[in-house]
Amino acid sequence: MTLRKRLGLVTVGGLLLGAAGLVVGRVRTERSTRRRVEDLLAAAERPAAEHGSVGGLTDLPSPVRRYFDAVLAPEQAPPRTARLHQHGSFLLGDEWRPMTATQHVTVDPPGFVWDASIHAAPLVRVRVVDAYEGGEGSLRALALGAVPVASAPSNPEMDRGELLRYLAEGPWLPTALLPSNGVAWESIDERRAKATIVDGSTAASLVFHFDEADLIERVTAERRYRQEDDDFLPWTGHFGEYEWHDGVRIPTEARVEWETPSGPSPYWRARVTAVEYDVADRSRHGVPDA
Repeated sequence: MTLRKRLGLVTVGGLLLGAAGLVVGRVRTERSTRRRVEDLLAAAERPAAEHGSVGGLTDLPSPVRRYFDAVLAPEQAPPRTARLHQHGSFLLGDEWRPMTATQHVTVDPPGFVWDASIHAAPLVRVRVVDAYEGGEGSLRALALGAVPVASAPSNPEMDRGELLRYLAEGPWLPTALLPSNGVAWESIDERRAKATIVDGSTAASLVFHFDEADLIERVTAERRYRQEDDDFLPWTGHFGEYEWHDGVRIPTEARVEWETPSGPSPYWRARVTAVEYDVADRSRHGVPDA
């Protein structure tokens, strides 16, 4: 069944469920998401001395070493967490639908919670919570913030795919890519290097491509699991429009796409509208309305 048909059924189901049922469902979703963010950040709240440092870069491949020199201010304490706010669009069927999201990221342990609201159809928003936390990946989509329309629980392929996403989005929190935070780098040439991260029994690898300004312009995976096809396809993430935020230089524009036999198939694009590092107040994590 297509997502469009599902959303039509959801609209009818929402009317049958009634306002009270939707409110209860949304409250439960809100609490669950808030708890996941709090658990993610709590795991990263160890004293700074226990976390990785920027040191140990001399043995890195030259494009990786130049990248860290280009994006981390020398006087900047290595950030351990980030909170990103995104505005963009997501491809549903053959239509790009507006999207907003808040994402929390931690480097030790590696993890993220991406909480998005997608205007999937008139009068229907879909809340999507995509996460890698505690070594497990998961995805859940709820129309009207309460009615499940898609889910993907933790399993080996899901865990690997979400850890791969974490690695791919390292340019938004560059310290996540440091060797001291578990990333091993292999040289390919002067503009490419392979990064591998291992978290427990899960491993993920990507090739990072650097431009002439020594910034990451794209990341590529030879094989990434695509749930809707139950198959593996090449995958690419693109980054651009770098800006300085609190002593860290990050891309503010990104898009991702599958590499299909018929050509690139983009499905997500967004701009980072705000970013905060090492946010202390976990009670205000900015979950978007659904």
